[in-house]
Amino acid sequence: MNRNAKEQIQTLSESSHTETEKATMTKARESWHILGIMSEFANAAEQLAHIRPAVSIFGSARTKPEDPVYQKTEQLANMLSNAGFSVISGGGPGIMEAANKGAFAGKSASVGLNILLPHEQSGNPYQNVSMNFRHFFSRKVAFVKYATAYVVMPGGFGTMDELFESLTLIQTGKSRKMPVFLYGTTFWTGLWDWVKEQLLGNKLISPEDLDLVQITDDPEFIVNAIFDFYEKRGFTPTDTERAQMMQL
Repeated sequence: MNRNAKEQIQTLSESSHTETEKATMTKARESWHILGIMSEFANAAEQLAHIRPAVSIFGSARTKPEDPVYQKTEQLANMLSNAGFSVISGGGPGIMEAANKGAFAGKSASVGLNILLPHEQSGNPYQNVSMNFRHFFSRKVAFVKYATAYVVMPGGFGTMDELFESLTLIQTGKSRKMPVFLYGTTFWTGLWDWVKEQLLGNKLISPEDLDLVQITDDPEFIVNAIFDFYEKRGFTPTDTERAQMMQL
């Protein structure tokens, strides 16, 4: 074997060794990543198991305190809290702050599921239970798993994501059926008309899927409708519903 061939073999061997080291380091990082995700689920189960019944409130981080929607969110959250519901929000500013603030002044727990972001999100001071998440998906499971109802205030992409994720889980039977309220007829009616015209009109959803949502401008209606929904069946999940929630 000539010298040039030996050098080529040595180079290939060194390159293979380097690639093996890189693969090992990548696997180690992924393993730690998975453990971090698992810890978020475990921590959520430990801290949130006692808060039921609870209502998850979604909405924009950009809504200012002087905005009427902020003020209505605070009012609604306070009503829910005094009626015996813990209130779960994203823990940040805007609608999330209004929800936590209203609940914090009430009788039941104010819960903030904070997401670590490079901008916009910073924790508000109105939280009895505060959790930090690095991953949106584990945070969204916590929003769904411990909720008795959802209230969706006006918001942007994140709010739309949370709304349609919640509806999808209910529609597909991955989550138990529960009330979903869209607060603000002016804001939501156009979107829901589009859902009827395009999604239902093109047979992409079923007619009964439209009944998953109620649109209102009345905080008192929301509180009463939640009680009406659970009046006969009770707030405690059935065995079937517990099994459903384990599959999230």
